[in-house]
Amino acid sequence: QVQLVESGGGLVQAGDSLKLSCAASGRSFSSFSMSWFRQAPGGKEREFVAGIGHSGSFTNYAGAVKGRFTISRDNAKNTVYLQMNSLKPEDTGVYYCAASYAVVTTANLYNIWGQGTQVTVSS
Repeated sequence: QVQLVESGGGLVQAGDSLKLSCAASGRSFSSFSMSWFRQAPGGKEREFVAGIGHSGSFTNYAGAVKGRFTISRDNAKNTVYLQMNSLKPEDTGVYYCAASYAVVTTANLYNIWGQGTQVTVSS
């Protein structure tokens, strides 16, 4: 089983950049597709942000972050990253990484989650 720990969140101003990391423990990290989701304050559902296939050759982004966010992974370090540029107040939320066997955009299809890291973007 894979366990996930996110880090890198914080309080930034609009227009700033932030890089999130998700470190995985356990075997077979490289066999999993990895995704980032976020949950806005008061939001009930986790929103798909970005996903990456097990080899790193396939990526998918939500329309709201395309061109601003970049997902990447380092299988040698068992880590997936989310580089966030040109941050906006509406990017505020708790960011979670999740593991699955395919990059899917529906949160309830994932059963391996990290604990989340808070990102707050002030205007």
